[in-house]
Amino acid sequence: MTEDKILSVEEFRDLMKKRTYVEEGSVLFETFHKLSSDAQKITMELNFKYHTKDEIRELFSVLTKSEVDETFGLFPPFYTDCGVNIKVGKNVFINSCCRFQDQGGIEIGDGSLIGHNVTIATLNHEFHPEKRGNINPSPVKIGKNVWIGSDSTILPDVTIEDGAIVGAGSVVTKSVPKNAVVAGNPAKVIKYIEG
Repeated sequence: MTEDKILSVEEFRDLMKKRTYVEEGSVLFETFHKLSSDAQKITMELNFKYHTKDEIRELFSVLTKSEVDETFGLFPPFYTDCGVNIKVGKNVFINSCCRFQDQGGIEIGDGSLIGHNVTIATLNHEFHPEKRGNINPSPVKIGKNVWIGSDSTILPDVTIEDGAIVGAGSVVTKSVPKNAVVAGNPAKVIKYIEG
């Protein structure tokens, strides 16, 4: 793979915003692999050495190729397949052992809390076995002041609206309304937060 066969970060983000279908072996597919390799280098540094809060924020800014606010917090280890398609707001906290498959785009709004071992997925493989290497990207959007409980999984094309809570161990397959509390597999609304 040569660098001239790799898209720029801006080109990559633009194609993912358009939910561009990714064919195995294409330039976009090769860009996935290059970005993944870059992310592995940064997360190895992040995960296997002690860092101060400021150093963690700086490494996360390098990983996402965007400036992360000084109020951002993260407890390593942290794992991602890409890194450059993660966008976090102010006062976001990500607890340890989270896994973000962010190629399709992950956006986390101000004041949101992500619990231990949360997985956020933004890709689906083609159903047909002959085309299973091909990929369909879809973003995940998490609003402001959302709390995602430990061991939850958020699937592609899900939006979690402001103020919502995802109960620990939930599998979120559909979008979550504002101020809703959801739990289970698949996650269902169990109540709404009043006031």
